[in-house]
Amino acid sequence: MNGHFGRGVAGVVLVAGLAATGTGCSEGGGSPSGTVSKAASAAASAGAGLASQAAEAAASASAAAERKIDEVTDGVDARDEVKLSGQATDGDGRTTVEVTARNTADSTKSFVVQVTFKDSAGNLVDTVAVTVSDVPAAGTEKAVARSTHQLSGTIRTEVDRALRY
Repeated sequence: MNGHFGRGVAGVVLVAGLAATGTGCSEGGGSPSGTVSKAASAAASAGAGLASQAAEAAASASAAAERKIDEVTDGVDARDEVKLSGQATDGDGRTTVEVTARNTADSTKSFVVQVTFKDSAGNLVDTVAVTVSDVPAAGTEKAVARSTHQLSGTIRTEVDRALRY
């Protein structure tokens, strides 16, 4: 089995903004407390920071995958020769998908495939490049693309780019 290319990135937790309103009084008849709004503000700030980290992680993974694809010289567009199937979550909580490359050439070829991972809104959350080596003429070979970090929610995988060389 062939491995994937990508950098490990810490798991990402997205925190939803929290809105809290209202007043609270101390037992001694004191003034309204700002504790709830301070906590809400801190949670919103933390959520924005984590969302920014998630975007940076996706951008970093995307750049790494692009570099791997760009290393191929004399590659031929092969998106139509690559299929994804069997999406799952492995024991480490990472999303995996099987990559099948079909070689339509008359000699043994290898493929480099950029797989994107998107959330239910279509936002890029990760991307990796996987190599499928030594696919015989008129044959198929498989590899597994594995996300660089744990992904949550509904994830769609797509072939972004594929080159046969």
